[in-house]
Amino acid sequence: MVAESKQRGFVFTGWHMLLVMVLFFGTIIAVNVFMAWNAVRTWSGLVVPNTYVASQQFNGKVEEAKRLAASGIEGDIVIKDGRIVYHVVDAGGQPVVADEVSATFKRPVDEREDFTLSLVPSGAGRFVAERDVPAGQWVIDIATRHQGAKVFHQTLRTVVAGGRQ
Repeated sequence: MVAESKQRGFVFTGWHMLLVMVLFFGTIIAVNVFMAWNAVRTWSGLVVPNTYVASQQFNGKVEEAKRLAASGIEGDIVIKDGRIVYHVVDAGGQPVVADEVSATFKRPVDEREDFTLSLVPSGAGRFVAERDVPAGQWVIDIATRHQGAKVFHQTLRTVVAGGRQ
């Protein structure tokens, strides 16, 4: 009798399957953790009532923002001691004429503390309102109108610390 020796080929065992599953699901979990970490670290997000509608309006808002930015109008806001002062000037540094200025203060992630103020004229290109603004991050949407037409719209992101900007 001649002894036959067969060389055994690769045999896929349960340990191999376990390794495949750990690598497969480990990769998926690692990518999800990385993406979640990036999402939380880079942008806190904004609350909108309907994300689908907001996405449909996005391009129009970008075009309007480009048009208003090209006008050269600039505004700045100071929040101090319960007083909000907004100063807005045109490209030449002259005060902007407006009869209605409203500022909507929004928390980046939570809408419970959101509020809107009407600012009243207080000199050339200067508008004021009295209100204590709680400390923390705020996104401020400021709309400036003259005779019902939008003159300028500005969105500012700021941090109010201890009631002061």
